[in-house]
Amino acid sequence: MRKPVDAARLSFIRPMEPELVEQPPNGAEWSHEAKFDGYRTQMIKDAEGIRLFTKNGFDWTSKYRLLAEEAKSIAAGSFIIDGEVIVTNEAGLSDFHALRSAISKRPRGLYFVAFDLLHLNGHDLRDMALLDRREILQAAFAPGGHIQFSEAFPGTGDVVYQLACEAGLEGIVSKRLDSVYRSGPTMAWRKIKCYVEKEMDIIGVKRDSGKPAMVLMADDGR
Repeated sequence: MRKPVDAARLSFIRPMEPELVEQPPNGAEWSHEAKFDGYRTQMIKDAEGIRLFTKNGFDWTSKYRLLAEEAKSIAAGSFIIDGEVIVTNEAGLSDFHALRSAISKRPRGLYFVAFDLLHLNGHDLRDMALLDRREILQAAFAPGGHIQFSEAFPGTGDVVYQLACEAGLEGIVSKRLDSVYRSGPTMAWRKIKCYVEKEMDIIGVKRDSGKPAMVLMADDGR
């Protein structure tokens, strides 16, 4: 743990970002969480109150007013929590495409899923192991409500990944249990998606009588 810091004014910390890989890691030194399809968000409480920041450090507290109000119930004098703001669909899965509309039209449908704790009560926790940071975070607030803890799934990476994809999740994020928190990209955290995103060229449209139109696309000229 780093030396105590002045909790009167805490500043946004550039987030730690998982690298995209094709296969999940296995081994007891890794934990695996759901990859939520939302907006990466940092929740800060200090002497000025509760503030929520986007991944790029923009203050969106006014957009997340109801989440900020609920965060007042967290029993801590100050904190910085790393997480994701999401909205869920009828299946209970995070729905990125509905999120922007939900922020302005149905803010009561927003959730903040907390997965890491960077500061608590004047102490910088970033040099602690992820396992210890998450144990402290989980104990910081009661389950339920619109601020929730991101639970790790039991099992090896390959099994968790298969089950996540079968459940319709976007993917998983695998994290080393001993990882410290460092801003920027890192292989200590890895994201594995259940589908592949790729840019392709649209070369035409095929229309058959009585059938829906199909878009023809080319991949690297093929």
